[in-house]
Amino acid sequence: MAHDDIPESWRPALEPVLQTAEARKLGGWLRAQEDAGKTVFPPRGERLTAFALTPLDETRVVILGQDPYHGPGQAHGLAFSVKDGVKVPPSLVNIFKEMESDIGIERARTGDLTSWARQGVLLLNNTLTVEAASAGSHAGRGWDAITDAAVQAVAERGEPTVFILWGSHARKKAGRVKALGSGPHHLVLTAPHPSPLSAHSGFFGSKPFSQANAFLEANGRGTIDWRLP
Repeated sequence: MAHDDIPESWRPALEPVLQTAEARKLGGWLRAQEDAGKTVFPPRGERLTAFALTPLDETRVVILGQDPYHGPGQAHGLAFSVKDGVKVPPSLVNIFKEMESDIGIERARTGDLTSWARQGVLLLNNTLTVEAASAGSHAGRGWDAITDAAVQAVAERGEPTVFILWGSHARKKAGRVKALGSGPHHLVLTAPHPSPLSAHSGFFGSKPFSQANAFLEANGRGTIDWRLP
């Protein structure tokens, strides 16, 4: 996490956990990995992009992912998103297919979801780094406590919020956040992961985009413009 500053709005929620021995161990381990010549994605300076683009007090929707893409030039700190010009990964292709079916928006040519993040969609992975070409390689290294604290901070607020949980990793994470089950003021949507391996098991047809907007509008929180530039 070196060289990645915690955005102001998230500091009260994240600084306590970042001061723990586990978090310091994570930071030291990441530095050691890079010093040993291993490539870590996303690069330094982009690992906390989700928090930088979506302040805590502006978060309206939380979409939980597993860990960053592990191919060159893909991950840039937002779950499921890739930078403009990078080939759209299969899971995101399926997300776009469901969006087209659900709310009639044609599939985007870009995989950059920055416009969602700027509207209050927190695109948060469970683990915020990964070794190149090695999916899941940084799981269990200490990121869980940090991202759990972020989800907890959103869930504890009074503002009605939509939590979109795709796949078992996201559901397990939500299960660790007690505030998600403490009251009726949030909408929690669950479905299989949009990966080609599981999308046909219930992800397609789950209609998360229309449900999210209907809930937000009913609770006076506007709607998300899911169209991409």
